[in-house]
This record gives sequence, structure tokens and C-alpha cells, in this order.
Amino acid sequence: MKHSKYYLQAILATVLALAATAGASARNHAIHNSLPDSTARLDTVRQLYEVTVTSKPPVKTIATSQTLSGADLQALSTTSVADALKYFSGVQIKDYGGLGGMKTVNVRSLGAQHVGIYIDGIRITNAQNGTVDLGKFSLSSLESVSLFNANKLDHVQSASEYASGATVYLQTRRPTCDSLSIQLRNASFFTWMAKANAQFNWKGWQGFIDGEYCSSRGDYPFRYHSQYEDTVGRRANSDIRYGRVEAALFRGGFSSHVYYYDSERGLPGGIVRRLSDKYTNVGREWDRDFFVQASYQKNFLECLLFKANAKYTNEYLRYCTKYPENQNTARVDNHFRQQDAYGAVCLAYMPWPWLSVSSSYDLRYSIMKADLKRFENVKRVDQKLVFAAQMNWKGIQAAASALHQRYSDWTFVQAGAADPIDRWTPAVSLAYTWKGLTARWWYKQIFRAPTLNDLYYTQAGNRNLKPEYTKQLNFGLEYHWSRGQQAWSRDMWEVDLQADIYQNKIENRIVCLPLKGTYTWSMMNYGYTFCRGLNATLKGHYSRGDWRFSLINSITWQRDVDRTDPEDEDMYNKIICYSPTFSTGLTAIASWRTLQYTASYLYVGERMWSKADPEDILEPYHNLDMKLSYTHHIKRTSLGVCLEVCDVLDEQYEHIPRYPMPGRNYKLTLTFGI
Repeated sequence: MKHSKYYLQAILATVLALAATAGASARNHAIHNSLPDSTARLDTVRQLYEVTVTSKPPVKTIATSQTLSGADLQALSTTSVADALKYFSGVQIKDYGGLGGMKTVNVRSLGAQHVGIYIDGIRITNAQNGTVDLGKFSLSSLESVSLFNANKLDHVQSASEYASGATVYLQTRRPTCDSLSIQLRNASFFTWMAKANAQFNWKGWQGFIDGEYCSSRGDYPFRYHSQYEDTVGRRANSDIRYGRVEAALFRGGFSSHVYYYDSERGLPGGIVRRLSDKYTNVGREWDRDFFVQASYQKNFLECLLFKANAKYTNEYLRYCTKYPENQNTARVDNHFRQQDAYGAVCLAYMPWPWLSVSSSYDLRYSIMKADLKRFENVKRVDQKLVFAAQMNWKGIQAAASALHQRYSDWTFVQAGAADPIDRWTPAVSLAYTWKGLTARWWYKQIFRAPTLNDLYYTQAGNRNLKPEYTKQLNFGLEYHWSRGQQAWSRDMWEVDLQADIYQNKIENRIVCLPLKGTYTWSMMNYGYTFCRGLNATLKGHYSRGDWRFSLINSITWQRDVDRTDPEDEDMYNKIICYSPTFSTGLTAIASWRTLQYTASYLYVGERMWSKADPEDILEPYHNLDMKLSYTHHIKRTSLGVCLEVCDVLDEQYEHIPRYPMPGRNYKLTLTFGI
């Protein structure tokens, strides 16, 4: 509404220009018909006044956000969502190596459980361990991947969206026409993949079906070098086979999504010196994940907004190590089954275009069953209620919310269930935009409840765990500049720059650490940790004719330390495990028509990995990926070929100690589309 004057002026100027052009054309046609043939063949040239259409740039969001979408997202040398997120500032990825290794994301050292993963606005949940394996989600059906610190702040949001320290939004692509795409890939380590995607747009209904099957031996070579050992070998029991099918249906304010994933993979474990057969881990894992979700949003009387979400999730996990080869490993064959039902109702009222007040209520009911020794069924009811208000007036944005969360568990084991958790937490945001420059400040207090594994897992669970409280404070600046194509130039420039300084305080931090060596882990409250950091991102785009260039840079500097006990000289003010002080990513994209080249560079500094021994350090590493793709169009069909080289420098590095990552590897992909 605030920019309607500028939009009307631009539309009026365009209409006048078109009218002038049409009038001149009509007059020329009349003169041409009235003149003799010799004169009619003469060209008539008339000069029109130049018309420039401009508009003010959109007001930036209060939250600190980063987005990869469209061409930039597809240009990255990526396989899963985790591969895309690693180029965002403030993000640390935990990867156990290989295509089958679990991949989780940690933002600003808050922990993976503080990051909410949403697909089409509904959270992907896991009450068992609170984390989402991002390796299970493909980029092929996504329009954008966004990371928000603090709250996203739409007018109608579920209460769950206010309950995370950071949120990742996966937005699926709404088809605009009927199409079919088939993709075949061959990659290193005997990896084969086949993928098909069908889209339709019919009488207002839009939808797609996306399927993928992949098989990989995963036996990549590695070298492990330390002060005391130098091991060269080939990864064993690192194979994976998985199939994924998902479909979506959209119409106006209605959206739905169905997802199914089935996999079997090896669990190679950590490598040991000399790779003796008696230390080889031949454990296996089977996963079957299914969910179906739907969302509906409707506006009434232009001032009342309504939204409803519903979801059902069913997950199965089998973990087996009962094999004769596992001489030094506990032999187990455990089965975990989890069901989750979720519903949410959101209502917002806008008495004026610049003000909205809203409320949302979420209810989630989870059941987990397992055949562990001394373990019974666990039931959890998770309720969330939020009251929020937002204002956007003359460049000033403000928002405030109060979130109530209640967790109740039921179990029939002798030890009983943990005590219920019932808390209110606030959040406040403020921003001001002036001529493309936005200054923002926000504060958010949030907590996370211990997961069912944290509390009840037989080998490491601790029913006395306390909730983990987080206080976040952020101040940032964001600047947007663009120059469109003019009559005298074919160039187009666009630059986005943002920088944020932040401070996180976490009380009773819940962590799982190897207190008695690499293979024995225990749940514990870490006491009090303090993190202070700087995130900065730069995105630049330049296009001229058929050429397009993009540059994306992210920088993270932070210091995450333990401040639990000032009298503990060995640990006080020491770096927290897996928290690098400095990391940066740089992506350069160059394209000409349908030929595209991408180079992505990532640097991560050293990290401590053991609380028991601060001298245990993971060395810093560099990673360089390159991608070259070309698409040839023949009428309504297209043929594409893509070559990717990952870890061009063949850097040997680890995210987790003794879980080496693959070195240099290749991917060749062929695509056929109609």
C-alpha cells in the first residue's frame, strides 16, 4: 500500500508511452496509404520521449535471512539440502562421510536440535532425537532454500515456527506448465542414480511427482594422518541403497505434500590403526520414512487471515550389529518405530494495512516404540501457543511475540517419565529501512526440551536432564542496490550485502560427548556456554545480453566457549567442541545461454572435538568443487549434460574424528526433458 503511488505513476507512464506509440503508428499508416507508391516506400522516423519505469526496492525483513533460489540454487555442485546449506554464513555441517553418512546442520553453534526444518511451511519432525538427516532430501523439486535466524514473521505462522533458534525453509516449486524430466547419473565409487520428475498445470491445479533411486558401493580411499599414526586404506561397509518418492498438489491457498523414503546402508564406524579385520564394523541400518501433509490459507474481508496445517508422520529404523565380524562391538538388533500426528490453526487480524495481530495453536502427539532392554513405549504431547504483533509503517518495522510451550511424557517403565515442561518465552524485533539500507535489532529467548533419546535411550539417556535455554541478541545491517537495463545500456547489476554481530547464551546445554573415549558417549547438561560472532554475506549479479555472472560469499567468525565453572582452569573459557572460529565460502557462477560453469570454495578452521582432552583438534580444511553443464534445446525437448568434480584438490579432512570424507570424486549426469 505504501508504494502504490509509485506503482500507479509507473503504470500510467507506461500506458501513455504505449498510447503515443500506437497513435504514431496509426498516423504513419494513414499517410503511407495516401501517398503515391514511390513516396510510400520511404521510411518515416519519429522520435519518442524516453520513459523510465522505476520503483522503490522492497523493505527487507527484520530477521537475518539467507536464500538460494532459482538459477543460483541449481548451479551449485550439490546432491542434498545439506550441501547447499554449507555455503550459508553461520552454518556448520556434521557429516559422517560418504553418500550414506548422516548429515545434520548447526547454526551459530546452537546445536542441530535448535534448527527447525520446514517443507512448504510445515516442520519435519523427529521426536526420537530431534534432528533431521538432510541427506534424505533432494534439491530437484525445490524452488528455494532459505535460512532464517530469529522469526520469519509472516502474518500467519504456526506456533512451531517461533520455537526454533533458527529455521530452514524448503520451498517446493509450483509448476507453470506440463513437463517431464529424466535424469541418469554415474559417479565415483560405483554410484548409480536414476531420477524422474513429472509436472502438470491443469485447470488451476498444479502438482508434481518426483522419484529417485540410488545405489553406491561407497568404498572411497582415504588417508588418516596424525602425530602418532599414518593410515592409508579404503572405506569398508559404506554402501547405500535408497529410493525416494514424493508428490505435491497445489491450488490457490491449498498445498499438500506426500513423501516416502526407503534405504539400507552400511555403518562403517570410525577407522582404527592398521585397519585390522577384527576392528571392522559391519553394522547395518534400515530406514523407512513416510509423511503426508496439507496446508490451507484463506483471506476474509481483506483484514482477516486464516491458516490450518495438518501432518502425519510414520518412521521406522532398524540398527543391527549382530555379525560375527564385530568382535569388539556390542551386538544389538534394535527396532525403533515412531508415529507423529500434528495439527495447527493460525488466525491474524489486520485492522490497518500496516498492523497485524495474530495467534496460533499447535498440537503434536508422538509415540515411540523400541525393543531395547528396559525400554517401554513413550508418548509425548507437545503443545504450543503464540501471541504475536507486527507493524510496518513508513520504513519502520517492529514485531513482538510471546510463545508458550508445554511438553508432557508418559511411560510405563519403572523409572517413570521425566517431569513436564511448561514455559513462556518472548521475542522482540525492530528494523528501519532508508534508501535500500536496513538496520535491524532483535532479541529472542527460547528453550528446547530434551528429546526422547536424550531422556530414555537405554545406553546414554538421562531422565534428570534439564531443558536447554537460549538467549539470542543480534544487530545487523543490510544493503540492496540494483540497476536495471536502460535505453542506453544492456547491463543489469544487483548487489546484496548484509552483516550481523550476535551473542548467544545457552544455559544447561544438552550435549552428547565422548567422555570415556571415542566410542562411549553420554548425555549431559554442559552448564553455561557463551558465543559471540560475526556473520557477513555478499551476493552480486551481473548480466549483459546472454551472459550472466554471480558471486556469493559468506564469512563466519565466532568464539563459542564454556563458562560453566570459573574455578575450572582446564575448561573455563575454552572452545566448545565442533565450533570453528573462522569459516568462509565463495561461489562463482558464469553462464552463457545454456552453458554454465560454477566453482565453489569452502574453508573451515580448526575445531576441538573432545571435552576430555582439549588438545584433540580437527585440522582446518579447504574444499573446492567445480561444475560444468550444458543444455541443448530441440523444439520442445531438451538434452543436458553435467560434469561435477568435488574436492578438486583431493583434500583429506573430517567433520567427525576418524570419519574421513571422500577425496576427489566425479559425477556425470545426463538429463532429458520434454
